[in-house]
Order: sequence, then C-alpha cells, then structure tokens
Amino acid sequence: MDLVSIILPAGILAGIGFILGLLINLVSVIFYVKEDPTIDEVVDLLPKYNCGACGHPGCKEMAIALLNKESVVFDCKPIKKDAAKELQAFLDNYFKNEKKS
Repeated sequence: MDLVSIILPAGILAGIGFILGLLINLVSVIFYVKEDPTIDEVVDLLPKYNCGACGHPGCKEMAIALLNKESVVFDCKPIKKDAAKELQAFLDNYFKNEKKS
C-alpha cells in the first residue's frame, strides 16, 4: 500500500468538508433572522416548564403569542400569581411604549 492511496482520498474528503463548511457559513449569514430580544425577556418571566398547558409547544411560543396579543398571561397554567402580575406589568409597559413609537 503506497502513501498516495491514503493521502489523496483523505485530502479530497478534507477539501469537500472545507468547501461544505464555507457553504454552510455563507448560507447562515445570508438567511440570518434577527429575533426580537423582548421575546427572551418574556420567556424569563414565564415559569420555563415548557409544559404545553397553555396550548403552545413551549414557553418561547407562549411569549411570542403574548407579544402578538394572541394569548393572555393566565393561559399559562403553572404561573404563580406574583409572577403573573409582574409579567402583566411588563407587557402593559411594553404595549404602552410600543404605541408611543
């Protein structure tokens, strides 16, 4: 077994891997979607159980629904009353500031 029969296929595979890695990076830059940071703030105020009791697959989807006014705070079943009041105050402030913009 000569050295070329080992190095040539390994080099070809490394080259293909490098080219595909560059392609993946390029596609991720082109199709990047900037997400609203408010979603993460609302998720932090939710209990983060991802239980689905609210009718959404997880807390992130519930946060998106709250920000789109498609859901209300008490749709989240496991949320405690104090946390619900804090979340509702945050949402009220968010919507009040949004109208001014």
